[in-house]
Amino acid sequence: MLLHAFPLSSAMWLAQREGLAKVCRVITPDLRGFGGSRLGEDEPSLDVMADDVARLLDEEGIDRAVVGGLSMGGYVTMAFCRRHPDRVLGVILADTKAAEDPPAARDNRERIAQAVLTEGSEVLVTEVLPALIGRTTRERRAMVFGRVKGLVQSAPPGAVAWAQRAMAARPDSFETLGALKVPLLIIVGEEDELSPPSDADAMAQAVPEGKVEIIPRAGHLSAVEQPEAFNAAVIEFLKAELGGGRR
Repeated sequence: MLLHAFPLSSAMWLAQREGLAKVCRVITPDLRGFGGSRLGEDEPSLDVMADDVARLLDEEGIDRAVVGGLSMGGYVTMAFCRRHPDRVLGVILADTKAAEDPPAARDNRERIAQAVLTEGSEVLVTEVLPALIGRTTRERRAMVFGRVKGLVQSAPPGAVAWAQRAMAARPDSFETLGALKVPLLIIVGEEDELSPPSDADAMAQAVPEGKVEIIPRAGHLSAVEQPEAFNAAVIEFLKAELGGGRR
């Protein structure tokens, strides 16, 4: 189960759906309000998103799964580990962080939420998009940058505002990581400026035998920017820690 980044959709996992299918079943839902999913009337909360994931597992007849997420998807994954620990076989956290937002970051999320609701997606293109992509991708992979820009521009304003407020309210998750009783893989892009390798190292230190895989020439969207390296790290993790068979 792979959970997408903000403000994208499950479309970002195309290369993972194809590349990981040879070793496991891959489920990539649209988180609440994004892609083809409904936003609903619930108050903004990552816990609500985590419970959505649990319901999807129920619908698919799956008791336990390896759950992973990138950026916002990582926050939802950690919320899932808090609320549904008995349903987790393994955890993958990519380009994310366990620390809560400091006040300035929370205030900035609210500013962007209000701007999107009143003015549309332009603030996402000018302020959010540049930090999503690493330097190498910006300079050498124009098609990847264009694909990400298209996903950002198609994000529904209501979902964007809801998700920003949900992320702003998230708690510190280091205790959650310390309580994990399943294997954990932490992946981070070498050029990630939003959740840099130092954040990955901090998460690894909270978990016995925590492992960090750094993806060269990738920024915050490591799975999109360097999908082959990302997939290789996931496959190695599944085979080494979980036997690699289909479940």
